[in-house]
Amino acid sequence: MPDPEAKRLLWFLFAGSRGGENRIRIIDLLKGQPYNMNQLAEALGLDYKAVQHHVGVLEKNNMVTKAGEKYGVLYFISNYLEANVEAFNEVRAAIDKKVKLSRTGKR
Repeated sequence: MPDPEAKRLLWFLFAGSRGGENRIRIIDLLKGQPYNMNQLAEALGLDYKAVQHHVGVLEKNNMVTKAGEKYGVLYFISNYLEANVEAFNEVRAAIDKKVKLSRTGKR
């Protein structure tokens, strides 16, 4: 059963604040392999500073961790997020459903 605190944090980070969609995209990439900031910006088609901001938010909230120094810093999903990946998937599915419904005009 997902940790209720983790679920609350995930809702805030991905649905309750601006930029949640980009943060989900970052997590999705990092679930596959580690990336540095520049690689993330390129893969997402986003401005480097925007990616830097979102990764900073994710790092501050223990969703991602980093390894390395200066330009060699690689980002990974954190052990905390790995332990709560079920809750992440639930929140993501709910957000995806909500977005799909809003695009079709249904409620």
